[in-house]
Amino acid sequence: MSNARVDHAEASSRFIEAKDHADFHDQRLWDLRKKRDHVTEALPEWQQLRVLASGIKEHTLSHLAEYLEEFERKATANGMVVHWARDAAEHNQTVLDILQAHQATTLVKSKSMLTDECEMRPFLENRGIEIVETDLGERIQQLDDEPPSHIVVPAVHKLRGDVAEVFGRTLGTDPKNHDVPYLAESQRQHTRPIYLRAQAGMTGANFAVAETGSFVVCTNEGNADLGANLPDLHIASIGIEKLIPKIEHLGVFVRMLSRSALGSPITQITSHFRAPRPGTEIHIVLVDNGRSERLGMADFWYSLKCIRCGACMNTCPVYRRSGGLSYGSTYSGPIGVIIDPTFNLRKYSSLPFASTLNGSCTSVCPVKINIHEQIYKWREIIAQRHQLPMVKKEAMRLAGVVLSSPKLYRAAVEAAAAGIDKLPRFLVYNPFNAWGRQREVPGAPPSTFRQWYLKHRGEPK
Repeated sequence: MSNARVDHAEASSRFIEAKDHADFHDQRLWDLRKKRDHVTEALPEWQQLRVLASGIKEHTLSHLAEYLEEFERKATANGMVVHWARDAAEHNQTVLDILQAHQATTLVKSKSMLTDECEMRPFLENRGIEIVETDLGERIQQLDDEPPSHIVVPAVHKLRGDVAEVFGRTLGTDPKNHDVPYLAESQRQHTRPIYLRAQAGMTGANFAVAETGSFVVCTNEGNADLGANLPDLHIASIGIEKLIPKIEHLGVFVRMLSRSALGSPITQITSHFRAPRPGTEIHIVLVDNGRSERLGMADFWYSLKCIRCGACMNTCPVYRRSGGLSYGSTYSGPIGVIIDPTFNLRKYSSLPFASTLNGSCTSVCPVKINIHEQIYKWREIIAQRHQLPMVKKEAMRLAGVVLSSPKLYRAAVEAAAAGIDKLPRFLVYNPFNAWGRQREVPGAPPSTFRQWYLKHRGEPK
């Protein structure tokens, strides 16, 4: 894994240059946000559900060790095998050991952000394991040798023409046929034979229930069920924060997940895995990978409540216009902005500034994570640790001088209003003005708010 600093502004500029892609990305995700609003507003109890879900998560995280032990006991009693992994390296090695013990060389895998976080796929491929992503979006990204750009819709940044080109290059389909049913059916026909010859299947988990020792996978394509049930070996990689105490709590989260993610009342398939079928095995790998450390962070442990719905991404104006790949991490958008620095603060020090702090992410979060407040807190920490780039640091210093003086602020606003349209373009559109790289600076209004106020209301008392 590279430790080079992520330059979000530079990476996003390449995405913005592809105007058709950027416009589609913005519109598609805003459409998901509007659908989310429609279905949540139809539930009078939606806000009560948010409070309840947040409380359940907070209680679980406050007693995490007890519930993890209960889950292990119950899952083992059910006939499943539970493994523990402190970090990504242990997770990947554990999965490899399980596969080698079963002489499995082909693994069909459903979508799992945790395995992407652990960089499992290249680790296993370098050791002779064939891995096939079976989620349509993840498969598109795998074939194009790109990471997912969204938690729920991994290839949302691609147009249908891009997918046709990828499939034509890798699957031998007609690269000029952009018909969506044709593309989906092509992937289906290509993948089905792999299911039949695979020796192992892998899933993640949306929720793990301590009371029953079971876990739940929510999907819309049915690929997870095929991968989990056709081979005799099923491996589930589960982050320790996915735990909930009781089966009765599951209904709260299942009602919220798809509504928040896609604006649909429920996912097409909600699969419960409680015990292996006769003659088969289920192995669960419970993964920490920094989660315990984050749980001890007074300002940032709330992010462990996340149910990976992507609602914060769909509403975020910065994410919608910059694309997920510009974040340089498995987790992008607002949730990535607060999670990624817990893994490597120096590498991801630019991400907390990829936000307008408008608070929309917090408003739509189904488990009430205070996302925008955490983003602001990361900015404070980055400034305190002198991680700010020199240009940004100097700009913030000058802004602080101006904003702390009413007279200077008024003079600056009036000067800008009077002269910004008349300045030579090179003084406005230059490398020091990131705003002007992809857009025209808006024209100044005929008067400032203060000038209007004094004219219509008189001198303030």
